[in-house]
Amino acid sequence: MEKRPNILIFMTDHQRRETMPGYGWCHAPNLTAFAKDSIQFDNAVCTAPHCCPSRASFFTGLYPSDHGVWNNVVVGNTLSRGLAAGVRTWSEDLKDSGYRMFFSGKWHVSAEESPAERGFTVLYDNRKYSGFHRSDADRVPDTHEWERYEKGLCDVSAPRRPGEIKREGYPEYFLYGKNEQPFNDQLTVDAAVRQLNRLDKGEGPWCMYVGTLGPHDPYCVPQKFLDMYDPESICLPENFHDDMQDKPALYRRTQRRYAQLTEKEQREALRHYLAFCSYEDALFGQVLDALRQNGLYDDTVILYLSDHGDYAGAHGLWAKGLPCFREAYDVPLMVHMPGGRAGRNSYPVCLTDIAPTILEMCGISAEHRMQGVSLMPLLTGIGVMPERPYRFTQSNGNELYGIQRAVYSNKWKYVFNGFDDDELYDLENDPGELHNLAQDPQYAGVIRMLWRELWMFARENHDTILNPYIMTALAPYGPGIICGKND
Repeated sequence: MEKRPNILIFMTDHQRRETMPGYGWCHAPNLTAFAKDSIQFDNAVCTAPHCCPSRASFFTGLYPSDHGVWNNVVVGNTLSRGLAAGVRTWSEDLKDSGYRMFFSGKWHVSAEESPAERGFTVLYDNRKYSGFHRSDADRVPDTHEWERYEKGLCDVSAPRRPGEIKREGYPEYFLYGKNEQPFNDQLTVDAAVRQLNRLDKGEGPWCMYVGTLGPHDPYCVPQKFLDMYDPESICLPENFHDDMQDKPALYRRTQRRYAQLTEKEQREALRHYLAFCSYEDALFGQVLDALRQNGLYDDTVILYLSDHGDYAGAHGLWAKGLPCFREAYDVPLMVHMPGGRAGRNSYPVCLTDIAPTILEMCGISAEHRMQGVSLMPLLTGIGVMPERPYRFTQSNGNELYGIQRAVYSNKWKYVFNGFDDDELYDLENDPGELHNLAQDPQYAGVIRMLWRELWMFARENHDTILNPYIMTALAPYGPGIICGKND
């Protein structure tokens, strides 16, 4: 495109890919209409199943091993509070090239920097949830977190209420409920719409990021969206009943928390989650309406996506975390591009691809390293995308830490769990990831092949899981298998 486009990004939190149009899970009239002149990517994933590292990958085009954000940047026991020195975001590049930059909602990339320090004018800082709390005290364990235990603790002697998960000595927790203003998402959208209504088209191109928090747990939504779903029609995922006896003990320990809920409550949780996705669809519709009413829609690249997925009942789990199942990694991604293409695309996309894509569509040549590739050939039909036979994920855990790396192709998925036994799944014959084959000796050759891919990726992307000390080097095959030794 000769004229530099405007860009609007709408990013949700915890949204599973199957809530997009065409999957039959969710009432999403605005996304369904949006899909008619957009490309919907049916094979998009994030780099890590947590907000902060995944959002950092989105903004930088890098994996956690390069951008340095491994976990929740604002909790007391955090290992990293922000991006590594020298790491640059695409928002800075756009700002430097003359774009007007606007930000509303959730940040959660750094506790040391706000969006303003990465090129944005902040319209609404959802500080309560945004992940920006700069203070010298944040560099040491956050002792004020003890305050929450002084009030509102769970009463384990009382009967358990619908949706409640009891944990003695912890605050009350309900997996689902009702809230007419969940996570201030309406305020986030209101601020964005106000800015769209007052934009001066003659001042040059602009970029706006709108970051909502839904459908993050707990799934507390307005009643009108719950009314869209008949409780009797809700079906849990086919792999819901996985007992996970062949999987890491941490997975089963997490599952036991949710096992307090009856199957009826689990279905009700899914109903609330789907209703939350419909609420986000309605908010997105408000932004689209503002674009159209102000004559901006046809000149604007619009991206709808999420930072990571949600188990949403898969394997008896909810939310996200160290269990390395696809539901936490698969994300929605839809892109409307003026003069671009529409339809569905199965190319394997990663959130690291968004940064180079935005820069190319804006005519900016990045001088800093990015691990993603531009999706412009898919959006314009001009050019060829590189083959991607393997995908990779990186996690060191979040508040509960554990080294985890995964590599997968269309056929095989291997998960290295430094904290427990590993996993191997035959995705062609077991797409629900129910049968762990990692301990079967007949697959030793497959595992060694996948470890070669993992170690090559680690070498190319500065991963530091290399320590050969006997108590930490627990991989079945070490980095030396790609160095010409023992082949």
